[in-house]
Amino acid sequence: MGPCGLVPQSEDPFTLLVRCVISQQISTKAARSIYDRLAALVGGPPIAMDAVESLADDHLAACGISGPKRRTLRALAAHFDANPHILPGIADRDDDLIREQLVAIKGIGPWSVDMFLMFGIARTDVLPVSDFGIRAGVKKLFSLAEMPKPAELQKIAEPWKPYRTIACWYVWRSLENEA
Repeated sequence: MGPCGLVPQSEDPFTLLVRCVISQQISTKAARSIYDRLAALVGGPPIAMDAVESLADDHLAACGISGPKRRTLRALAAHFDANPHILPGIADRDDDLIREQLVAIKGIGPWSVDMFLMFGIARTDVLPVSDFGIRAGVKKLFSLAEMPKPAELQKIAEPWKPYRTIACWYVWRSLENEA
């Protein structure tokens, strides 16, 4: 299981992106709890775009979704409403095109895209250089004095290609017993 509380699966892309947004900068356990409350509220999963658009802010807040994440979820739904061609067949596109299409959405950054690629559509060669857990795990496993910067992390992970996603799973697992 990864930081989005996801295991690679075939959930619909919108629901997976909702999970990734909810998971930004919080623990896996907290993200799972918030997502479960949202899913129960909308009768999902899946999480329907129109459900996200129609929920009042106080209902989303009651699920534990912060103001910035509420705005991102609404931007996500609005973007896909305005661009209905993006989600169908998204898993068939190359990573760079997916990144370009998703980071165009306010509130969706590289980390969210990386989690979507890794856990949403099971891409095997993704290295989330901004992920705190990956950086902390690599620091620990390689006995580094400081958390690796993105360029250093990419250099360390070069031998992991074309299976950097799988290597990241092991790095995350190495931290599971940490306090």
